Amino acid sequence: MAEAHQAVAFQFTVTPEGVDFRLSREALRHVYLSGINSWKKRLIRIKNGILRGVYPGSPTSWLVVVMATAGSSYYNMDLSMGLVCYIQRCLPERYGPYWTPQTRALLSVAVVSTGVWMMGIFFFRQTLKLLLSYHGWMFEMHGQSSHFTKVWAICVRLLSSRRPMLYSFQTSLPKLPVPSVPATIHRYLESVRHLLDDEEYNRKEKLAKEFQEKTAPRLQKYLVLKSWWATNYVSDWWEEYVYLRGRTPLMVNSNYYVMDLVLVRSTDVQAARLGNVVHAMIMYRRKLDREEIKPVMALGMVPMCSYQMERMFNTTRIPGQDTDTLQHLTDSRHVAVYHKGRFFKLWLYEGSRLLKPCELELQFQRILDDPSPPQPGEERLAALTAGGRVEWAQARQAFFSSGKNKAALDAIERAAFFVALDEESHHYDPEDEASLSLYGKALLHGSCYNRWFDKSFTLIAFKNGQLGLNTEHAWADAPIIGHLWEFVLGTDTFHLGYTETGHCLGKPNPMLAPPQRLQWDIPEQCQAVIESSYQVAKALADDVELCCFQFLPFGKGLIKKCRTSPDAFVQITLQLAYFRDRGKFCLTYEASMTRMFREGRTETVRSCTRESTAFVQAMVEGRHVKADLQDLFRKAAQKHQNMYRLAMTGAGIDRHLFCLYVVSKYLGISSPFLAEVLSEPWRLSTSQIAQFQIRMFDPNKYPNHLGAGGGFGPVADDGYGVSYMIAGEDTIFFHVSSKFSSSETNAQRFGNHIRQALLDIADLFQVPKANS
Repeated sequence: MAEAHQAVAFQFTVTPEGVDFRLSREALRHVYLSGINSWKKRLIRIKNGILRGVYPGSPTSWLVVVMATAGSSYYNMDLSMGLVCYIQRCLPERYGPYWTPQTRALLSVAVVSTGVWMMGIFFFRQTLKLLLSYHGWMFEMHGQSSHFTKVWAICVRLLSSRRPMLYSFQTSLPKLPVPSVPATIHRYLESVRHLLDDEEYNRKEKLAKEFQEKTAPRLQKYLVLKSWWATNYVSDWWEEYVYLRGRTPLMVNSNYYVMDLVLVRSTDVQAARLGNVVHAMIMYRRKLDREEIKPVMALGMVPMCSYQMERMFNTTRIPGQDTDTLQHLTDSRHVAVYHKGRFFKLWLYEGSRLLKPCELELQFQRILDDPSPPQPGEERLAALTAGGRVEWAQARQAFFSSGKNKAALDAIERAAFFVALDEESHHYDPEDEASLSLYGKALLHGSCYNRWFDKSFTLIAFKNGQLGLNTEHAWADAPIIGHLWEFVLGTDTFHLGYTETGHCLGKPNPMLAPPQRLQWDIPEQCQAVIESSYQVAKALADDVELCCFQFLPFGKGLIKKCRTSPDAFVQITLQLAYFRDRGKFCLTYEASMTRMFREGRTETVRSCTRESTAFVQAMVEGRHVKADLQDLFRKAAQKHQNMYRLAMTGAGIDRHLFCLYVVSKYLGISSPFLAEVLSEPWRLSTSQIAQFQIRMFDPNKYPNHLGAGGGFGPVADDGYGVSYMIAGEDTIFFHVSSKFSSSETNAQRFGNHIRQALLDIADLFQVPKANS
């Protein structure tokens, strides 16, 4: 237990002669360096807080204003219109030996200059917020911007041209607007009209009209009041009621997975790959803490909200009886590691120095070489995080609230993130399509006890060096973890690199203390709870059917020749595929972001529109000429793009209705309309995966450096979950999930329908295709 001794700064023994103190110089040095590192971080946060607080101003601009004011006073040009003289008269005439008239004059100039400077910053910020509230540019055809939009773009670029830090634009972002009730009701009825027969639609319309006239006005007043008071009227309720209050298992139902680069391999050495990637992740965290990451900008000039990034690291979801909580720490100096049923604590720093990749490789290799067996109940302990939330909360309170179990659990929950070292190998073999699906299944749920599903994310390393992520959903949405993953993969491949034998570059320090094995004392009653949670999780995992595939005939490049957006093309394809699969249409969920607003997260695009169903029916009938089908397709695509833009600009349907429902519950008001709307199943839940948020490399130069995106479980028991990544000019990755227990769905069958629908629509526009 050498690591335990090194962690103790001093020891003492009580003897008949007195107390014998024994100091550890090495431990005290580490304590001293740790303290220095902590103070450095505090000072960096203070500095960043000041720079962020005065953006777009800067200390240099303040100095320029002071010098200009002082210079004008020197030449008897009073730019302050008497303010400097007024403040000078208000200051005491005698206040110590250095209190001269010149000192009073300089102080007056500094006060006035600071006031003018602060007023300028406030004016620029409010102007930028007003400019960012304009979204007309989104609804204009590409390359056909109006004169007003061109002037707007110039103004935005001028006000945001100074190099911003990550959170510089946060206070300049507009608030998410509350739509009017009539507009939301109108859009809702339009979204379901083609899915209902006349009798059912008339009933729904009557409920909606009654709600709009009687109940909605009172609920809307409270919602508008919240929008004035809160930063975002949706996000806190969405996080609490959609995620944290969910009592079903996180695994499959909420967590999602992200895949590695699948067409290239950097190394087959498991420990080496982890050494580089973990080092890159902590480098990213350092940039995050220092706000050195550039904010994501739409069109290169419209800033996106960055607040979700704050809880990326050092975050754990803590189970509760009624609701979970998110525990976020400002710092963590270790990661928790799982291997062969054992848990380890691996320090990331030696004193204040971040371990080099080769040293991290050494530490991971020590874990892989450790022959010790799991302790009783330890091997499947993480199954508690995969089962029901109430059972986990009760077990945590009963068995992990004191002693060595609490200390070991704290080491996991207070870790920067969780690392799982798997004994099996997974990778994508283009000759064996099933390999991608097996890889996805391993990331989605693994063995149900080798992932800590409560951590913000689990980094999974397979035996052959292939990696992936399993990500908890409450703290942020997929583009946020995608931003980290792009940085990590780019840094690993193009900046850190490996030796010819596949190991990390450099020589490690062999004197590093080995990773610390976590100690547990798990009684038989707790082991029974663990086994019960495991059985629940295993039944859920075994029920998931996953079909992942790479579509090679064409990609983004040829889709654009159809004069439509790639996303609209894929969404209409999914409607055609679903109709062929089930013989009917259904409510379709597509996630869009609302990050152009402060603390914005997502909104729903109801992609099964009247226009898309008209196109699908015409395609299935087979009696229409190509020109008519092309016209119907373009109308459907235009409608979809308009719906997507409305959702992004705060004019969606579902978040507004959701918040009205929450207000009704707080007020104890029963609304049959809202209850019905929020209970409608999403039998087709879809999401496009963001990519190239960071330009770590040129995709044209390295076309094979592609990730395959990621996926999630089906939202409805008799539905499909579909995520897709339009990975480049010539390829699209799809991840289709369903449940074996449903006789109506089959992920493999639906995947085949998607392929055929893509080919059929491409053929409609006579797009030349490669052989599939």
